[in-house]
Amino acid sequence: MNRIHIVSNRLPFSINVDNEKIDLIPSVGGLATGMRSVYKEYNGKWIGWPGLPSDDIDENLSNKIDTELEKEDCVPVHLTKEEVDLYYDGFSNRTIWPLFHYFAQYIDYDPKLWESFVSVNQKFADKAIETLEEGDTIWIHDYQLLLVPEMIKSKRPGVTVGFFLHIPFPSFEVFRILPWRKELIQGMLGADLIGFHTYDYQRHFFSSVRRLMGYEISFNQIQIEDRIIIVDAFPMGIDYDKFKNAAIDIVQKPLQEKSELHRELEKYFLLSPDRKLVLSIDRLDYSKGIPNRLKAFAEFLEKYPEFVGKVTLIMLAVPSRGTVEHYINLKSEVDELVGKVNGQFGNINYTPVWYFYRSMPFESLIELYSSCDVCLVTPVRDGMNLVAKEYVASRTNHTGVIILSEMAGVVKEMGEALIINPNNTNEIADSIQQALTMSLEEQRERMVFLQDRIKRYDVFKWASEFVDSLGKVQKIQHSLHAKRVNTHIMEKIQSSYKNSKMRAIFLDYDGTLTGFKKKPNDACPDKELHELLYKLEADPKNIITIISGRDRESLENWFEGHKINFIVEHGVWSKKFGKEWKMLTNATDTWKSSIQPILESFVDRTPGTFIEEKNYSLVWHFRKAEPEQAELRANELKDELRTMIANHNLEILEGNKVIEVKTGGINKGIAALQFIKNKSFDFILAMGDDWTDEYMFRELPETAYTIKVGLTHTAANYKVESVSGVRTFLAKLEE
Repeated sequence: MNRIHIVSNRLPFSINVDNEKIDLIPSVGGLATGMRSVYKEYNGKWIGWPGLPSDDIDENLSNKIDTELEKEDCVPVHLTKEEVDLYYDGFSNRTIWPLFHYFAQYIDYDPKLWESFVSVNQKFADKAIETLEEGDTIWIHDYQLLLVPEMIKSKRPGVTVGFFLHIPFPSFEVFRILPWRKELIQGMLGADLIGFHTYDYQRHFFSSVRRLMGYEISFNQIQIEDRIIIVDAFPMGIDYDKFKNAAIDIVQKPLQEKSELHRELEKYFLLSPDRKLVLSIDRLDYSKGIPNRLKAFAEFLEKYPEFVGKVTLIMLAVPSRGTVEHYINLKSEVDELVGKVNGQFGNINYTPVWYFYRSMPFESLIELYSSCDVCLVTPVRDGMNLVAKEYVASRTNHTGVIILSEMAGVVKEMGEALIINPNNTNEIADSIQQALTMSLEEQRERMVFLQDRIKRYDVFKWASEFVDSLGKVQKIQHSLHAKRVNTHIMEKIQSSYKNSKMRAIFLDYDGTLTGFKKKPNDACPDKELHELLYKLEADPKNIITIISGRDRESLENWFEGHKINFIVEHGVWSKKFGKEWKMLTNATDTWKSSIQPILESFVDRTPGTFIEEKNYSLVWHFRKAEPEQAELRANELKDELRTMIANHNLEILEGNKVIEVKTGGINKGIAALQFIKNKSFDFILAMGDDWTDEYMFRELPETAYTIKVGLTHTAANYKVESVSGVRTFLAKLEE
């Protein structure tokens, strides 16, 4: 793999300017740690905002900052105060953040915020495109840049694009309320690989893709017109050894070298050796469930009074978005709750809640992780939550208990924690009591399992697995390209076409010559298609056959005046130009009275579905139904039909959002072979888009040019992406 570039909202440095002296201070967050190893190892660039509004610094200072960043392989995207306000504080954090965390009541729908979000995303995309060279890969991060993947892919389709979302992806019922929902999905679908922390978020994303865009999804692959997109879960880890080694160093430090916080903690334990500490560390954000946490701690002290005076909650709330109204109100609520708990249960010698409203240096965090018996992690919604993993890594004595919200992404990896519903304060209170009374033997047993798992899947493993998946998706895209009708293949087919004396051309109709229509009888050929077929028919060497699952009346009416043959209803009927219709098999429709009631019952139970009746087949269409329900019903229907057709000469065909029951013993492949039987065709071409055409691709001679429309797996020799690709291909044959 060539260079890998990282694109994120912020660069991995904070910039300190003192009398025009510029210091780059490395960020210590999980993303910066994991990505620093990736872009350095793969000789890439990190593209992001430096953190200083461009209108706060003059051009000379800006150039100096750019020079310093360039030394660290960083490419700045400069934003004005207004852009930061509207794009970052605005749409990113007042629209997307509350929406994706299920706080719909806080969403700001101001179109100005959306317009700024689009324009700033384009700034990031343009800077990335400037940086890219042939063969490079780009990895884009998080919700602030949801539109960037498509913006890059539209200009540089050959670039492999990865995207990772670090927050939850909401259920469709929540996501659909956003006016710009389709634009966000389309933006994400510019990526070749999309990563989430958990399968739940992946599943929600698939649901929105199905409902809003109508794309086919198979396992973890989304098929769009010209490529395959892989979607997978990659639970982000931490730098485990960094936390573990820091905790060991702190324990081994002599008293005089320990921090003021550590000395205070040790004094606390010396005064009351039997006292316990419960830890809470979070940004002050409404998604973290901090008020519920305080209420639960108060309920714990009230329900278990024997712990009053013996247990203290250390609550570190890191300031966040302090100018936003919802956060101002949240801080007021937390301040009041802390005062209420301390007033109700505290005394001159006992403070139930030690409350810190500030950030702390890394060493102080490790001291808290190492000293506290219980870690309380109870967000009402959280993408991952690395605090829980950091606490585990810092427990060098292998004891300690985590109380963990079932709404945090990390819960999927931490089954040994005490799992709670963050809205159930009584359950949290009981879990605090359970954690404080848990035997050391049980604590160690749980903690060892957690530590082994989190150490094994650290942030570097997370990053390397995503990079490995980018390599795999490159191979998938290359394999798709390998079968595509490119210039070389087109020239080869054109040469064979021009040098042939007798040609058989088999063309499927729906999805091949024309796009799929939602109504079965609303797919009339347009003027362009008529002209294309007239041109092909004019060559006496060409024998053109439309081979379709449609009924004979429709196709005969639509193509009146054309010199073409028909094979219809998947091979039941055929008609050569100038001849009468002929049945290719002894079909009957007597079975319909048994099968139709079954299909009707599924129509009744599945809104948006309908039945199409053909002469010798019945078709259940489910394109307009809810995707998940339709898939479930389709599987049920197939199971039920299989028991019914055992004693009849019937077959079940699966097409594009259809299930068709038809007379057995005939298919497009057998019908096509009968058409070319005893004929001296030296050029055979077959084009089709669904599973019924696979019979044709398999049955025709190896010398035939078989072409699949779409990018799914196929027995055909080659592929074109779409109906427009088919028409372009057929037009080129006559050039």
